[in-house]
Order: sequence, then structure tokens, then C-alpha cells
Amino acid sequence: MSLMIKDKYIDPFTDFGFKHIFGKEENKRFLISFLNDLLELKYKIVDISYRNLEKLGLSIIDRKAIFDVYCTDEKNNNFIVELQRSQQKYFKDRSIYYTSFPIQEQSKKGAWDYRLTKIYFIGILEFTFDDMRLKKDQNNEDYLTKVQLLDCKDKSVFYDKLTYYYLEMPKFRKKEEDLATHLDYWLYYLNNLASTTEIPDVLKKDELLQEAFEVVEFIALGKDEKFSYQQDVKARWDNKACLDFATETGFEKGIEKGIEKGLNKIVKAMIKKGLDLALISEITGTSMENLQMLITKL
Repeated sequence: MSLMIKDKYIDPFTDFGFKHIFGKEENKRFLISFLNDLLELKYKIVDISYRNLEKLGLSIIDRKAIFDVYCTDEKNNNFIVELQRSQQKYFKDRSIYYTSFPIQEQSKKGAWDYRLTKIYFIGILEFTFDDMRLKKDQNNEDYLTKVQLLDCKDKSVFYDKLTYYYLEMPKFRKKEEDLATHLDYWLYYLNNLASTTEIPDVLKKDELLQEAFEVVEFIALGKDEKFSYQQDVKARWDNKACLDFATETGFEKGIEKGIEKGLNKIVKAMIKKGLDLALISEITGTSMENLQMLITKL
């Protein structure tokens, strides 16, 4: 069953949309531009090579990781770019875990001096962190956070080969007339692409951004691409329905009070509504094993 897509441009906050823009060989100029605008690099990226997105652990029992976008530049620096749509309690932990894979990959057999190339993790978030910054200032609007290993005493950079950038997109509220940098262009493009019907005047002046609009027109997609995008949109709607349902049934309140019985009741109701098990697991924190056990009791 296909969905009726009425929007002119695809949604970049779907897996398909994000990877169509930044994860395809024929569109890598967009990723190169975005990374050069975002990262404070001494030497700009000239070219990138996409890497295998699935990373296995050191042994067969170790958990694997599947990246959204993973590439290296001509200097063998590593870039992991992750889109996270729904709020995840341990996303910071996940980002640290993900960077462990390109670190492990650089190990060499025999004599090795442990020298590593640089690793950059970029998290593009469709939510905001509920952390100490907001507790200190509820009006905090810093949408870009850069993290490195620092010397705790003098706050100088202790190690500059491992860097994390977190973009909290809901905090980027600049209007068209406020855009001042090329990074602003990209962030405005991502935040407004799905809801716009024509290229904003300020972005029409930029040839690369014009091309970035052209490749994401829904009508320009191939038949298989349209089907893949429609499936992604459906999954996004299902995810929203799952979140709305959890809110309506007092899920958050139940979690805070630790009412296991109430949580199981909510999870069972989600299952009966036919919501995707992976989504239920992600939203409620219930393991797939426990979900299967609850299914047998329905």
C-alpha cells in the first residue's frame, strides 16, 4: 500500500531522506560542504570515501553497530554522521561507543606505535538534550555543542584526535533573513526542507544549495526510491503514533514512579495496536525478549 505524498521535497529527517542527501556517492559534494562548514579543520576536506556502515565487534558475541553515514577523507580522517529522530536517553553513550569502532580498525599487526588518525562524530538531533545546561538556564539556545578531551585544570585540549559535534536542531530558530554563514544555510535547509514548496531567495544565490534542493524533489525520485521513501515516512508516522499513545496513557508518569505493572499494560496495548516491535522497544526501553514474552501472554 503506497502513501499519498503531497510535499514537494522529501523529509531529511527520515532515514531515506538523510542518506539520499548525505550518504550517496553521487551526492557526496553535499556532505563534503556540510562537514567543511561545520568542522573547524585546518585543511578543508577535498574528497571522501564512503565506508561499510555495519561494524562488527571484536568477537562473535559482541554487539555490532550500523552507522547512518561513515566515511574517510584523503588524509584517512574518520567521520561518523548520525541522525537521531526520537529522544534517546543514552545517545551520548552511544556516540562514544560508535567512535570505538574506527579506533579499533586502526590497530595494526606487528610493530605499531599506536598512532591514530582523527575521528569526528556528528550527531544531528531532532530533539534537545535534557542536561545540566538547561537546568542552569532554561532559555539555553546553544544548538551546536563541540566536545573534546580537556585538561580539567586549565581547560586546554588534552587530545584533539577525538571530537564530537552535537546539533540540537529544535534550537536552530534562525529565519531566512538571519542566515549569516554557509553552515546556517545547511541547517536552515535541513530544518525547513520538508515544509517548503520553493527554494528560499537567500539560498537561490548558492549553486550547491540549489542542487541540494533539486535532488530531493519527490517527483524526481525513481520508482523504487519513491517506495523506499514512502515506507520510511510510514515508519516515522508510526513512531509519532507510538510516542503520542505513550503520552496519552501516562507512560512518562508511570516510568517516573517505576510502576512496572502499568508499563507492561501500556506495552501490551501498543502491541495490540500493531505498532512495530522495534519502535516499542526503543520508546519504552523494553527488551525484544520481554516483548516476545508479553506477546505469548496476550
